[in-house]
Amino acid sequence: MTQVVSGTPLARALEDYLAHLTVERGLSRNTIAAYRRDLGRYAAYLGSRGRQRPDDVLPQDVEDYLLTVRTGADGGSVLSASSAARAVVAVRGWHRFWVLDGVTSHDAADAVRPPAPPRRLPKAISVDEVGRLIDAAGLGDGPAPLRDRALLELLYATGARISEAVGLDVDDVDVTPGRAAVRLLGKGGKERVVPVGSFAIEALEAYLVRGRPALAASGRGTPAVFLNTRGARLSRQSAWAALRTAAERAGLGGATGNGAHLSPHTLRHSFATHLLAGGADVRVVQELLGHASVTTTQIYTLVTPDTLREVYQLSHPRAR
Repeated sequence: MTQVVSGTPLARALEDYLAHLTVERGLSRNTIAAYRRDLGRYAAYLGSRGRQRPDDVLPQDVEDYLLTVRTGADGGSVLSASSAARAVVAVRGWHRFWVLDGVTSHDAADAVRPPAPPRRLPKAISVDEVGRLIDAAGLGDGPAPLRDRALLELLYATGARISEAVGLDVDDVDVTPGRAAVRLLGKGGKERVVPVGSFAIEALEAYLVRGRPALAASGRGTPAVFLNTRGARLSRQSAWAALRTAAERAGLGGATGNGAHLSPHTLRHSFATHLLAGGADVRVVQELLGHASVTTTQIYTLVTPDTLREVYQLSHPRAR
């Protein structure tokens, strides 16, 4: 990779900017070193294109530099989307400084945006792993295992956010066979009613009959469905702890076989993924999850290379 030529107007402009970041912005030594590395590479790239002064730089130079760091065409390391975004932020800051300091009259980097991070599939676990997790939550005696099993069954049965689940009151739950449902209060105060399956109904009934009364005896009559050992509403942190304990018992404490790390949201993602895999319409899943836009839900329809390969092998007449 070409080095920036010392003594050139660009090299002096770089030192002036680093001095500004050090003295006026008070950035740390490590941060300044990162700026020197990123902007030094940029200045060297500009020099290789014959740009010697800040006023020589064109918007196309900045756009081409972004492509260069993503491909390593200048002989430097190939940057990931996140690292390239950091480099572009540094470049944009340097150009803004030139304008504010009167070095240039135009900002060549104004229209250039950092690259978007890659779109990732939501984390989900398999149906078998869900079963192992829920079974592990119900191990032991006393009201807590009944509560934890009911909580995890409900999260997976409804796709509820953890805040929605711990926010449930007894009156929000209907376990009547054939019409069992829960009323969830989502983001922005938006309410939705979600059906509940037989496994969750059984776990909820067991908890409400045999577990909750024992926990409520220590409290002051809160209407919350899920209670802690003091009889008060279960907190999100305690719900997290219940999930972590169950995950460790089930052998899912770290990354699962498909690379997912367990969190309360894992069950929400698994709920949506398994529904769509079973043939559910994406707009129905949108309503069940409480997404304002179907675009948010559509990320669950992205398929993995393994799924593509499996479908190809089963479907193409000359694949086997």
